[in-house]
Amino acid sequence: MKFMFMIYHDENELEALPEREMQTLVDSALDYDDEIRRSGHYIVSDALQPARTARTIKVRGGKVSTTDGPFAETKEQLGGFFLIEAKDMNEACAVASRFPPARIGIIEVRPILELKHS
Repeated sequence: MKFMFMIYHDENELEALPEREMQTLVDSALDYDDEIRRSGHYIVSDALQPARTARTIKVRGGKVSTTDGPFAETKEQLGGFFLIEAKDMNEACAVASRFPPARIGIIEVRPILELKHS
């Protein structure tokens, strides 16, 4: 089964980290990335730029509207993701729990719904 890890964090908290502490966090996240590649779970991952760089698109009644920023006003913002392969939700959660930035953020683990043409 495929699972998506959506990594949420408070951008203000991350931006307030001293540079050395932030780099340590980045290094540990990249080490984790290497670890799950070796374990065979890894499919794809990436970090996202800050939410202030986002645009939200909405199409209603054939009209497109674009808004700066993320859709939801929340304290935590989506900061990155992993797509992994795991045998079940328990294994996916075990893999996610080892992600070092989980110590300061939140990881949502969700199974992928694979759509098929009729």
